Amino acid sequence: SLPSFLLSSLSMPTPNSTDVALCFLLSFFFVSLLAIPYASSQTGGTSSPMTSGERESLYAVIQSLVGSSWNGSDLFPDPCGWTPIQGISCDLFGDLWYVTAVNVGPFHDNSLECIDSAAISPHLFQLKHLKSVSFFSCFSSPSYPQTIPVKNWESLSKSLETLEFRRNQQLVGGIPASFGCLKRLRSLVVSDNALEGAVPASLGSLAALNRLVLAGNRLNGQLPVTMGLLEELLILDLSSNRLSGEVPTTFGGLGSLLKLDLSSNSLSGKLPEQLGGMRNLTLLDLRNNSFSGGLPASFGEMGLLEGMLVGSNPLVDGCLDTVPWERLGSLVTFDISASRCVGTIPESLAELQKLRFLALNDNSFSGELPPKLAGLPSVSGMYLNGNNLSGELHFPQGFFQRMGRRLVVWGNPNLCYPSDLPKSSAPYGIPPCSGGGGEAIGSNYSIHLLRKTSNAATGTTSSGLLHGSGVILSRKGWYFSLTVLVVVLIS
Repeated sequence: SLPSFLLSSLSMPTPNSTDVALCFLLSFFFVSLLAIPYASSQTGGTSSPMTSGERESLYAVIQSLVGSSWNGSDLFPDPCGWTPIQGISCDLFGDLWYVTAVNVGPFHDNSLECIDSAAISPHLFQLKHLKSVSFFSCFSSPSYPQTIPVKNWESLSKSLETLEFRRNQQLVGGIPASFGCLKRLRSLVVSDNALEGAVPASLGSLAALNRLVLAGNRLNGQLPVTMGLLEELLILDLSSNRLSGEVPTTFGGLGSLLKLDLSSNSLSGKLPEQLGGMRNLTLLDLRNNSFSGGLPASFGEMGLLEGMLVGSNPLVDGCLDTVPWERLGSLVTFDISASRCVGTIPESLAELQKLRFLALNDNSFSGELPPKLAGLPSVSGMYLNGNNLSGELHFPQGFFQRMGRRLVVWGNPNLCYPSDLPKSSAPYGIPPCSGGGGEAIGSNYSIHLLRKTSNAATGTTSSGLLHGSGVILSRKGWYFSLTVLVVVLIS
């Protein structure tokens, strides 16, 4: 601390009444200067923060969605001022505010929410600076079905970058071909609605598009060839529709694509070799279609692929023997279940060093399992049930112990495990091999064991004890989650 004589020398003089009065007058003067622009805006002066036309158009759009009782009377001093509207964003262009985003739906607790009779007002197209428009869970009343406006989208062609219609159960009709004029559009999400009709070929002209999601509608017809022109596209999700026909060879031109989801449609034909041109792809989901003719050898060119989900297609021949698996070093999930596949399981699958989930179940694979599959360092689920595999499982005891119930092999009548393997480590549903011949004890051992276990337990049937194995992918915007259903034994 400072000595007392220094402290006394540094003491401040006591202000007199004249100093206090002068300070007060100066403060009042500066506050008055700051208040002048605000006062001018409230009295219709030249510095008004938003034009009357912009405000009236915005209010008309909001009222058509949330009801005429909303009048903006609680906004201060304007829609973009100190008390903004949740979901409405503005930006300054020159000295004036203009609306740049209209996002309506239950995004947050205080978001604007639509009434049953909600509709899209034509005034939306008078907001010339809009960059983002989103209608989420807005048109849901069966009494008031709505359609997407067909006209006037060209008025937003110079500004709109994001357009979304999501989870609108009563949004009917089709996707307007006029969307093709939105040249600045980067994200188009029209998902989980009740839209029908074809996918407009005009969407192929949206050269700036990074994300195109049309999943969960009732769209039909064929995939437009023009979609292969979207060179900047990162995400393409057309899943859960009624699309038919073959995949166009032009899709091989989607060199930037990271995610392709065509699952749960009625697509058919042989998968084109040109798809190997999608070399940045990390997720390929083609499940639940009618593709045939096996997998193209060009799939081996997708070196960054992490998820290949092609199950529930009548692929039949060429399921595994055409693809050079050693080139797919990034693959984490591979599902080709329930695809009528025949032939043997190749040893080259053991080259997939990052593989965690392998689903080959419910096919007609035959022959012995390659022993090298036990050397997969990352595998945590292997589903081989429901095939015609035979012989002895030449896996080390440590592999059986590590996998436990996640090694699913039941439903292969001629498959058996080593006779010297402790019963506590043995895979469920197959018998030990007899002697050293590698033959199972009893051709229908797995069925017999299921029935016996069922009757010895609580009297329930085997179907009540057994939950089949498989891989299920759930869709969420940029990434996916994996659920594995395992065999449950109640003893």
